Amino acid sequence: MYRNVNDFVKDWTRASEGTIKVLESLTDDKLGQSIVEGHSTLGWLGWHIATAPIYFASLVGVNLGISTDPSDIPSKASTILDTYKEVTKKFKQEVENNFTDEQLLEEVDQHGTLAPRGEILRTLIDHQTHHRGQMTVLLRQAGLPVPGIMGPTQEQN
Repeated sequence: MYRNVNDFVKDWTRASEGTIKVLESLTDDKLGQSIVEGHSTLGWLGWHIATAPIYFASLVGVNLGISTDPSDIPSKASTILDTYKEVTKKFKQEVENNFTDEQLLEEVDQHGTLAPRGEILRTLIDHQTHHRGQMTVLLRQAGLPVPGIMGPTQEQN
């Protein structure tokens, strides 16, 4: 749970930079890659990561002013990457400029349960990290480069 705005901004910046590396590895022809047929594809996961911060922002009381349809998965990897960059930049700016440390402790409604804003922000980063990990497995299956996020990958050794 975040109790300090600067701590969130620092973690969000680092996490976003790692996710950008993963999204930069996507290619249009491999967006349909999944571990098994009918399961999450690279395209679905990338788009989910790109649009999920809009949902999380709404939970903590921020309107990013960005309209996307989470179910309308783009056919272009560049659209996923560009949307992600726009969403994450705007999210960072909104939290950095409009939240105080005290507001991170305030509880807000999370589907009928009260949760501190700082806890929801931690869940956002955990959620992104989870799906980013899934994507790295699919990148390797698709024969695409796997970037080092937490250290070097096999391709980088």
